Amino acid sequence: MSKPMRLLTTTTACLGLALGLATAPAHAANWSDNFVGYRYSPSYSEPGNPETVTKNVLSFTHVSGYNYGQNFLNIDLLQSSSNDPANGGEKHESSTGGATEVYMTYRHTLSLGKITDTKLAFGPVRDIGLTAGLDLNTKNTAFAPRKRLLVAGPTFSLDVPKGFFDVSLLWGKEWNHCGLGAPICPDANVAFDSQWIVGLAWMIPFQAGAVPLKFQGFANYNSKKGRDYAGVETDPEILMRTSLMADVGKLMFDKKNTLWVGVGYEYWHNKFGNRYDGRGNKKPGIQTTAPTLQMEYHF
Repeated sequence: MSKPMRLLTTTTACLGLALGLATAPAHAANWSDNFVGYRYSPSYSEPGNPETVTKNVLSFTHVSGYNYGQNFLNIDLLQSSSNDPANGGEKHESSTGGATEVYMTYRHTLSLGKITDTKLAFGPVRDIGLTAGLDLNTKNTAFAPRKRLLVAGPTFSLDVPKGFFDVSLLWGKEWNHCGLGAPICPDANVAFDSQWIVGLAWMIPFQAGAVPLKFQGFANYNSKKGRDYAGVETDPEILMRTSLMADVGKLMFDKKNTLWVGVGYEYWHNKFGNRYDGRGNKKPGIQTTAPTLQMEYHF
């Protein structure tokens, strides 16, 4: 299958899953929230690339809860500037030729307290859940990544006054692809070693005078996952993405939780577990510090 067709197939499958969750029968969920999001920054980076990359990111997010747990689905469609070229694209001042990536994350958390009808609260924890899920991605660069990540483990829901704050301790197993060929990637397909992932996710609503605000985001620490395509040892990875959003829809149209606008920040250390190349030199582009502009439309 060609790379454009593979990208289209993955995108179609992700959108199909998104539509299925968003249009599930109302009686299946006690509550749900769907929104389309947008974020922008000129300060992204890519491993092996010494230049900063501008990205426009369109996303769809679905969150829902039922009697025994909850679902989370996010699909990002990332469009890079030409500093991150598509396979066969040329680098120049305009965005023409920039790579397109689709990245999907799905998590399902089953509440142990609810399925056992037992109060599992202790200390700052109000419930314990079992989380399982997957990440999928594809990108039409010469590298041609095709990430497949499975995760599973416990999630501890902390007892916060409003919103939520979850801490997950997950086992992860990743499979991926490199299309550059030898000598850069002697092994096109790699099954990485199992790794441990510590994940935080939060959304804390609050008021600043008459302005409804929310502070939200996630942060992951991923342990080493063995050797990469070139046989180089990977390093631990940290990814944090957070934002401060204002409920503009409530302020302007008296429609609560409809239109949110704000600013965010992304920090990514040792992106994808990269640190050194085969010669022992530190790779460029492995650390991202990107302020972002963001918007969400909930429906």
